[in-house]
Amino acid sequence: MASVAFIGLGVMGYPMAGHLKKKGGHEVTVYNRTKARGEKWVAEYGGALAETPRDAAAGKDFVFSCVGNDDDLREVTTGESGAFKGMTKGSIFIDNTTASASVARELADAAAAGGFGFLDAPVSGGQAGAENGVLTVMVGGADEDFARAKPVIESYARMVGLMGPAGAGQLTKMVNQICIAGLVQGLAEGIHFAKNAGLDVEKVVEVISKGAAGSWQMENRHKTMIAGKYDFGFAVDWMRKDLGICLEEADRNGAKLPITALVDQFYKEVQAMGGKRWDTSSLLARLER
Repeated sequence: MASVAFIGLGVMGYPMAGHLKKKGGHEVTVYNRTKARGEKWVAEYGGALAETPRDAAAGKDFVFSCVGNDDDLREVTTGESGAFKGMTKGSIFIDNTTASASVARELADAAAAGGFGFLDAPVSGGQAGAENGVLTVMVGGADEDFARAKPVIESYARMVGLMGPAGAGQLTKMVNQICIAGLVQGLAEGIHFAKNAGLDVEKVVEVISKGAAGSWQMENRHKTMIAGKYDFGFAVDWMRKDLGICLEEADRNGAKLPITALVDQFYKEVQAMGGKRWDTSSLLARLER
């Protein structure tokens, strides 16, 4: 059993912290910007609630975070009451936020200066993956920090991989989002075409999902897409944030991402339709306007 803190109890962080407590059996202290959310977590799982990220991190072996973006991450780490001010020498900070590779490297340097480890460890699998404890975790950082943290991370994951030094986890998550963007657009167009062709879309998907066209998106999202229901997963607002990070990184490294850039603009149209909180499969709604 380890002494653990978890900062950020959103739709992902809340169940992830819960798995650390129940499945991992760790001693968990939580912090959330909205205190009522933290109080709810403690009422459900036990553990303790801290007043600040610094207080949450004090004396802990491992400190986790899962917040919104680079600015949020800086606030809870190196901010005035940030966790880095409470970290113990030799401890490890594990960040599950989807953020930029540059902020990951920045925080890794700050952690090294403070005498503790830092792992950028963004996740894939969505809200359902977090709730079921089967996330995929892509990690950047030092080998020795990864080896120590992996058994703890596995409390909420089914796959944990070290991808390289600081920033490599975030870069791998970018690849993940780039691939998803194209897949969802292709699925949306396929379903749209099948409907217009007068086919039984359920039968079409049943057949083609067993062949080369099959994907997680097809298996898990086609029914809700056909029904026009888009409240089952990762929100469009968050996907646009992620794709923006991908496109910014591509500008730096020279990668060409024409489909990613196009799908990002399609999601912008979905936002304008009122779909900011719809899930990413709502690309079909844009085609059916």
